[in-house]
Amino acid sequence: MRLLMLGAGGVGGYFGARLHEGGADVTFLVRAKRATLLRERGLRIYGVRGEFQIRPNLLISGESSNQAFDAVIVSCKAYDLDSSIDAIRPYVGATTLVLPLLNGLKHLDTLDAAFGKDRVLGGLAQVSTTIDANGDIKQITDTQNIFFGARSAAQDARAEQLETTLKLGGFEARLSRDILLEMWEKFVLLTSLAGMTCLMRGTVGEIAATQDGIQLMSRMLDDCAAVAKAAGNMPRDKYFSSIRGVLTQTGSPLAASMRRDLEAGGRTEADHIVGDMLKRADEAGIDSPLLRAAYCHLQVHAEKKRVADSGR
Repeated sequence: MRLLMLGAGGVGGYFGARLHEGGADVTFLVRAKRATLLRERGLRIYGVRGEFQIRPNLLISGESSNQAFDAVIVSCKAYDLDSSIDAIRPYVGATTLVLPLLNGLKHLDTLDAAFGKDRVLGGLAQVSTTIDANGDIKQITDTQNIFFGARSAAQDARAEQLETTLKLGGFEARLSRDILLEMWEKFVLLTSLAGMTCLMRGTVGEIAATQDGIQLMSRMLDDCAAVAKAAGNMPRDKYFSSIRGVLTQTGSPLAASMRRDLEAGGRTEADHIVGDMLKRADEAGIDSPLLRAAYCHLQVHAEKKRVADSGR
């Protein structure tokens, strides 16, 4: 299959480079500035699994093209989704699959409206990376997984073909038979982690060390799980027990990337993660003061940033 990877950042760049190294036919759709850097330096991956470098196949966003790909992998930030849809639209043909690796669930409706539900798979990525000052990608932890699945019977055969292609990358690529449940499980984990570490401006360990931290974190987790249950996707017992342990572990340095974005004064995915979970809670009649407080905190940050940016 011919794959188009939107961007060459921490997620798309990492998995795309692994696929290229494994012999897959993968092209990166990037902005002109990133293309110049990649043509000069190549795309270098380093970190816990060693180091390698590739010379990627590139397309520049906005340039005219009549190419269509078998699958397009989308791993942008949620606030860039609309512009990303415009960027990939010329490359989505009648049989192209769109595999989003965004956090949360809200993006599925947006992509369905743009390309039709029969083209859009469900999916999630598990990898921890960062882009350094040179534009290289550093892998921070050993985890490197892509889980995805069909959302309609019409996708089944092509999803199986995609699984075969993704396995060339040497990471775990698994075709899930219940991808929406797995997406909900990650949504519950991520919202709880992001909501609490942003609201408290601390790590999991720092929160757990306080008088009420473990109780509050557990309440946030239970509220998010109740929303998932109302949607028919209650996290499985073993998974739920595991993430409760992760989110209440004393001494843990874990914090959401959203907290790093918040403290750096950048944009966050607050609307797509915490805000969307709160909206679903309200619709299900589930009262969650912690979700509401966390989203309020993030909205205050967003408004301050908007005012500051408008004055520049």
